[in-house]
Amino acid sequence: MSEESHLLIDESDGVLTLTMNRPAARNALSPQMLVKMAHAWYDFRDRKDLRVAILTGVGNEDFCAGGDLKITMPLMTGARQPEDDWDHKLLAEGTLFTDAILRGFECYKPIIAAVNGNALGGGTEMANACDLRVASDNAVFGTPEAKVGLLPGGGSITRLPRQIPYAKAMEMLLIGDHFSAQEALDMGLLNYVVPRDQLMTKARELAGKLAENGPLAVQKIKEGVMRSSGLPLADAYQIENDVSVAVMTSKDAREGPRAFKEKRKPNFTGE
Repeated sequence: MSEESHLLIDESDGVLTLTMNRPAARNALSPQMLVKMAHAWYDFRDRKDLRVAILTGVGNEDFCAGGDLKITMPLMTGARQPEDDWDHKLLAEGTLFTDAILRGFECYKPIIAAVNGNALGGGTEMANACDLRVASDNAVFGTPEAKVGLLPGGGSITRLPRQIPYAKAMEMLLIGDHFSAQEALDMGLLNYVVPRDQLMTKARELAGKLAENGPLAVQKIKEGVMRSSGLPLADAYQIENDVSVAVMTSKDAREGPRAFKEKRKPNFTGE
C-alpha cells in the first residue's frame, strides 16, 4: 500500500478536521485510515483545546465508500493475512474499526459531517454517526447492503429508525436504493445542502459557532441526548438532571451571564 497518508488531519481554532484521503479508492476505509482515524478520535475526545470536529473526504465525487472490499474486509474476515504494520495494528486492537467509524464510541464533543459526494454503505453510516450534517448538492446516500445479501451493521440498523421517519428508514435499509442530497434533506437526514464549492465554508461556519459556545454545556447537552435515548421519560429526566447540575455548578455557567451583562465575549474554559 502507498505510504501516502490515507487520513489528513488539521487543527485550527479549536476545530479538528479529518479528511479521508483515498480518492482513487473512493475514500474507502483502509487499515491505515481506520487506525489513524480511531486514534484521532481518541485525541479529540481527550484534549480540552479541541472543541468540535469536521469529518469529510477529499475530492468532488466521494465522501466514503465504506470498508475497502479489496484489502480491509478480507483482512477482517480472515481471507487475507496481515501484510504490514497497519494490518497488524487494526487486528491487534479489537475496537479500532468500530471506534474509527463512531459505532459505539463514546465522545460527547460535537462532530460535523461535511459530505462531499457519494456516501453509500459505510459512508452513510459514518454520516449518521455525526451530530450535524452538511452535504454538497451532488451527494448521494444509501445503504445498499441488502442488494448483495449483506446488512448495514455499522450503526444504521440502530440509528436510522431513530433519526428519520420509520417508513423512510425501512425503505433505505430494506430496499437499498440511493437517495439524492435533497431527498436526504427532506427526510431529515441532513441539516443543509449547499453547492459543492460552499461545503467546507458551511461546515466551518457551523464549527465556529459550536466552538464559541460553552464547551462544557455543549458536551453535556450531547451526553444527555445520547444517554437518555430510548429510555423511559422518568429515567431520561434523571439523566437530564445529572448533566444540568454539572453545567449549572460550573465556572462557565457563571462566566456566560457575566460576559453578557458586561457586553463582552465570554472566556469559557470548560470548567
